[in-house]
Amino acid sequence: MAKPPPSASHPEHILVTGASGGLGGAIARHYARPGVRLSLWGRDEGRLAAIAEVCREAGAAVEVVSLDLSDIGGALAALAAGDEAEPFDLAIFASGLGDIRAEQDKVEAPALVARLAAVNFAAPAALAAALAGRMAERGRGGIVLVGSAAAFHALPFAAAYSGTKAGLARFADALRLGVRPHGVTVTLVSPGFIDTAAGRKVPGPRPMMMQPQQVAARIALAAAKGKAHLVLPWPFTLLRWLDRLLPPPLRDRLLLSLAPPAR
Repeated sequence: MAKPPPSASHPEHILVTGASGGLGGAIARHYARPGVRLSLWGRDEGRLAAIAEVCREAGAAVEVVSLDLSDIGGALAALAAGDEAEPFDLAIFASGLGDIRAEQDKVEAPALVARLAAVNFAAPAALAAALAGRMAERGRGGIVLVGSAAAFHALPFAAAYSGTKAGLARFADALRLGVRPHGVTVTLVSPGFIDTAAGRKVPGPRPMMMQPQQVAARIALAAAKGKAHLVLPWPFTLLRWLDRLLPPPLRDRLLLSLAPPAR
């Protein structure tokens, strides 16, 4: 049987941003195998190098790019260079910041809002748009944008986080519709709590916490199928509808009860 051509369902060149983080690293390890080339981007050079070595031991060819996505111009240049060298079949934008309001603050600091806006929304949206245009010209490819279940809820202690993830969700849906006629798939992933270093910093209860490797496998399956939206675990879909259906005063009271007290 002939080998299938590279595509989002049979990718040979895969970009993973946020690869030095818990989820991004798990995604990289999931795809690492002979015949696969991984382009791994991350902020932490040490963790990025360690993940790259694990992936090479699994048989993958690996290149690493250490950058901060707040440098959107630099990130776009790196994306263009990588795609010119060998076109990406699949890109998984898994980078992001989960910072919330500081304990001593009543409102999130403007600098925090600006940084999350850049890293959680502007950078992945710009990169996805740039790559989607290239993939559309080729008539194939897949893009995955990792958002958050927090996008469904107005979290008073994480306005910037929930707001930027909500923006990314709407962008992903619009981009998906725009490039679908050109053979490109766009998948939005909205996970709940993941057992990573960043996830464990979230205050309060963390129900139905998932392991990174479990989430990585589900993301890979959704990308291969070209699924439009993956919410996991599935009960978070019910919470999304509950947020929509509750009377506003009751909804507000519930969301305020989740916020850690400001000092």
